[in-house]
Amino acid sequence: MIELVEYGDYQCPHCGLAHPMLKNIQKTFGKKLKFVFRHFPLSNVHKYALYSALAAEAAAKQHRFWEMHDMIFEHQPQLSQYALLDFAIELGLNIPLFRMDLEDPPLAEKVELDFESGVRSGVNGTPSFFIIGYKYNGAYDFTSLSAAIEIFILQKEYKQ
Repeated sequence: MIELVEYGDYQCPHCGLAHPMLKNIQKTFGKKLKFVFRHFPLSNVHKYALYSALAAEAAAKQHRFWEMHDMIFEHQPQLSQYALLDFAIELGLNIPLFRMDLEDPPLAEKVELDFESGVRSGVNGTPSFFIIGYKYNGAYDFTSLSAAIEIFILQKEYKQ
């Protein structure tokens, strides 16, 4: 299995454009690929980036991270604190618990740890991708990223 890590910001327009491409990558590679999203909220540029990351993590506590993740990206232009609450309602989350979890210090720490991990790894913008730990510096289109992943898959199969 090949691991693809994205350091992303839910309000970043480039991350929003990459989202459907990444869904296609996941569909194409199926069980050969493990996709990991790490939070890299650029709060100084994007007003709702951190709050969106916290909302995704609050949803994760109810086992709905990926649904909230997708909902945020699919409705990125409408992002606000109210919209995130609407997304939680639409996903059928326990709203009192969701609101409480938004204020949970360990969730903020998790987002901060993701951000710090990105800084240590050389992330300086979003989206940033790593394929089995190697920073991907190619284009953010399906053809380029899938070709890079395919190379790692072939290398892994060759070594076996």
